[in-house]
Amino acid sequence: MTQVHLSIKSRNEKVGPIPVSTTTRATCPSACALAAAGCYAKHGHVGMHWILVSNGTRGDNWDAFCAQIAALPIGQAWRHNQAGDLPGDDNVIDVVALAQLVAANIGKQGWTYTHKPVLTNAANAAAVAHANANGFVINLSANHIGEVDALAALNIGPVVTVLDTEEGVRGPDVFTPGGLRVVTCPATYRDDVSCGGGKVRNHKGIARMTTPCLLCARGKRSVVVGFPAHGAGSKAAAAIARGE
Repeated sequence: MTQVHLSIKSRNEKVGPIPVSTTTRATCPSACALAAAGCYAKHGHVGMHWILVSNGTRGDNWDAFCAQIAALPIGQAWRHNQAGDLPGDDNVIDVVALAQLVAANIGKQGWTYTHKPVLTNAANAAAVAHANANGFVINLSANHIGEVDALAALNIGPVVTVLDTEEGVRGPDVFTPGGLRVVTCPATYRDDVSCGGGKVRNHKGIARMTTPCLLCARGKRSVVVGFPAHGAGSKAAAAIARGE
């Protein structure tokens, strides 16, 4: 059974003080190139939290989680899955469970990312398309710029990719082989921006105000968002971003 934990106010300084969820590890697809090495969520505080959610110590079942989302205020921005993927074990999306979450999100501004295969799984692609068409934004995750064009061509949702750049340093805007513009996530290099905006604290406890970005929450956008390889697995992630 899928276990999910919802933090009503994230303490991640890049996300900002908005609701954020964590889903059991079983939902992560083996198709994800970062699964073996390079996944930032396996380390640090997020990694420890993820273990507790995955073993059932923290969180709720899927029905209870969807009820929590339905109860959020109208217009509330929230991020699904700081760790974990869409419902369904391994590479397959549980389309019924995802549709339940899409319905719970009506009137809210939820978004997430997925590495579940959509190029080779028509049912997965259809489920993602349904979610995006009904207001729950699912970003298709590319492992490197060379994968972006094929995902974008499906026209079922926005695309993000890993970048081989240092965290905290804005790389120059780059373009995919097909001409799509890739911009670096502002929250990775600007101290005054977070996903949801508001007051955040760094690892030293120093507070600052941030403005909201919410670029990834836009289902229709002209650019691809790039995330610099970061965390304890950054070297492995950077190698993947280079297509190695």
